[in-house]
Order: sequence, then C-alpha cells, then structure tokens
Amino acid sequence: MKPLEGTNVIAAKSDGSAGCGGNCNCASSDSMEATDLTGAIQERYSKVAVRGASSGSADGCCGSGASDSSCCGSSATLYDQSQVDAITPEAAGASAGCGNPVGISDVKPGEVVVDLGSGGGIDCFLAAKVAGSSGHVYGVDMTNEMVKLARENAERLDAQNVTFLLGRIEAVPLPDSSADLVISNCVIALAPDKQQVFDEIMRVLKPGGRFVVADVVSTREVPDDVKQDMAEWVACIGGADLQSRYISRIANTGFENVETLADVAYSGDPDGDEWRSSLRSVTIRAFKPA
Repeated sequence: MKPLEGTNVIAAKSDGSAGCGGNCNCASSDSMEATDLTGAIQERYSKVAVRGASSGSADGCCGSGASDSSCCGSSATLYDQSQVDAITPEAAGASAGCGNPVGISDVKPGEVVVDLGSGGGIDCFLAAKVAGSSGHVYGVDMTNEMVKLARENAERLDAQNVTFLLGRIEAVPLPDSSADLVISNCVIALAPDKQQVFDEIMRVLKPGGRFVVADVVSTREVPDDVKQDMAEWVACIGGADLQSRYISRIANTGFENVETLADVAYSGDPDGDEWRSSLRSVTIRAFKPA
C-alpha cells in the first residue's frame, strides 16, 4: 500500500497508547485542557481497538455492557448485513460511529477517498470496494492502536487500495487537492477546533470534490459544565456543536450545496438531563467549488 506522492506519512508505534482497564468510558471529569483531551480520546479509542481486535465483536465497545452514551455505535445497527459480511470481525468490532456515511455518499470507481478518524477501517474497506483498483482510500486516525488494527485488517482482506496514516484531522497528512471525497463518522465532534477541520477538508479536496460526514450536533447549546467534562467530550457529547453553527462553519469555509441527508434523535439516556433530548445524529454533504 503506497501513499500519495508527497504525503508526509507518520508511522504508527507498535506499542500504542495506554488502555483504560475494563472501563470503556474511562476519561476523568477534570477541567479540560487540549492536551489532556487528546490523551483521553486516544486512551478511550485505543481501548475500543483492543476490544475489537480481541473479541471480533460486531458490537464494538458498546457490546461490552457499557452504559455510556458515546459514539461507540454498534456496526450491527449502523451497517446492513452485507456490509458487515464484507469486512473482518475485528473491523466491525472497532466500529465507533454514529452513522453510515459510506452508505449514502455515492463513492465512484476510480475515486480517491479520505476517511477522517478511520478507526478499525470499516468505512475505508467499504469505500475501497466501490473505488476499485483504479481508486484509493486513505484512512487517517490519531490513535496508534486503531492504525495498527486497521493495517492488520487490510492485510487480512488483501485490501491493496487502502492506506492507513497516523495523523490528526486538524492537520491531515495528505497533499492539497488530492481527494475526490472526504468522509467521517462521528469524529469531528471530538475536535476542539472544528473550523480547522473543515479548513483541512477544503484543502485536501480537489475542485468540485465533496464531503459526506456523520456527526453529533445539538439544537440547544450544550451546558458549560458539560463542555468542561472530559468524559462527555470523549463520548462525543461535550464537543457537540450547535447544529446551526455547525452548518455555518461549513458555509463560511466556502463549501457549496450544503445538504443535510439525515437528521435523527441521538440520546443514549432518555431519562437524563432535558438538554440531552436536543442531541441529533446528522449526515451532511457539501461540495468544494469547481
């Protein structure tokens, strides 16, 4: 698997990040700092990768009996059976999304696709089957264990047209104007600087290219104490952007034809705080001007 010419590939370490015991949602609720948040996210999703690799469960982290309302979605509910059957149990087991962007993104043969926050590679492998040998898919993830697992899954599937890179979605390790399509599944909500993420999507897309992302947003402002709660951030809730502001960020970046393809309730605890009922799982598509 070869990266694009000029790509700055960051090699994944073999040891990965520290796990978090038997607790799937193990981040503390201390006052949040950017470096602490990054470490907590890496720790949380390293555990998801280890759990998926060891169990091969299609329920990923949530299948462990955890009661948190994180983006740790079950591949059995987000993907149809034919999609799950087309990948490894380990890739399905490490699924932690809130939607199925590949299912409605209309990947075309020969396209270059970039998956931000690619995890165990489930969306990459599904996209690669459509892109074919003339196309290529790049998965970007900042968690060592996820990149390691994804590369192992690629070997098991003999996926020659998929490359996994260790990197941050705020600084995608790919050249300008290199992708036809960017996808992401419940990852932008984890980024403190969402505007930088959309700027990076704009940068790596070719003129006329598009993105399709699934994410968690809110129709009401998330309370300040929740925004400062590390565990809520790691669960994709503390960083859930106001839906109208999220759309405005996309438009302000310069994207055109911004369209919400899916918009459903997202609440893991209907008996919890009232504001949680305002959480939404959305799938959005937009185009870079040609």
